[in-house]
Amino acid sequence: MLVLPFFKGMGLGASLIIAIGSQNAFVLSSALRRQHAMTVAWLCICIDAVLIVSGVFGLGALIRQAPVLLDVATWGGALFLLGYGVLAFHRAWRPEGLNAGKIKTLSLKGAIVTTAALSLLNPHVYLDTVVLLGSIGGQLPGEEPVWFALGACVASLLWFLTLVLGGRLLAPWFKSAASWQKLDILVGMTMWIIAAMLIKNGLS
Repeated sequence: MLVLPFFKGMGLGASLIIAIGSQNAFVLSSALRRQHAMTVAWLCICIDAVLIVSGVFGLGALIRQAPVLLDVATWGGALFLLGYGVLAFHRAWRPEGLNAGKIKTLSLKGAIVTTAALSLLNPHVYLDTVVLLGSIGGQLPGEEPVWFALGACVASLLWFLTLVLGGRLLAPWFKSAASWQKLDILVGMTMWIIAAMLIKNGLS
């Protein structure tokens, strides 16, 4: 039954996507700040879909054979996350940046570039979506890989749209300066922790 590989892909995809990370933190932050949140979410969904489908239909094997690609993503991602963390802490400790009515507007281009960088300069996204999902889904017989990939893509779709909706529902609680400060500190810490993990992996 093709429904089984669909839910297998959906369940495994959700377990890998639903985690505290730089990408999820940025999507939630964009939703709370009402800064191109839906565009950010759909870009994340599309990137996941391309990587998942590519992995299931062969890209995973290429990445396993060319570890230099992961090295480039590791160090580039670490540098980007360190810089983004600095910006988040800067917002947290500048009083004029804490008022929801005075939040510096992020351009659509800036939102797209940041989303793409957070998504693609993270080697874990390739290990999870391309290598792991690809190796599992690619071994299925017949038409099952298609349904497996579709299930994983649906998990990504539901998760990122939920983040946007959740951010909008939480918006009333982020009217105070203290709430924005806590959010930016959390985002900054998330970015720096992941950057430290990438650097550790790169050195080991």
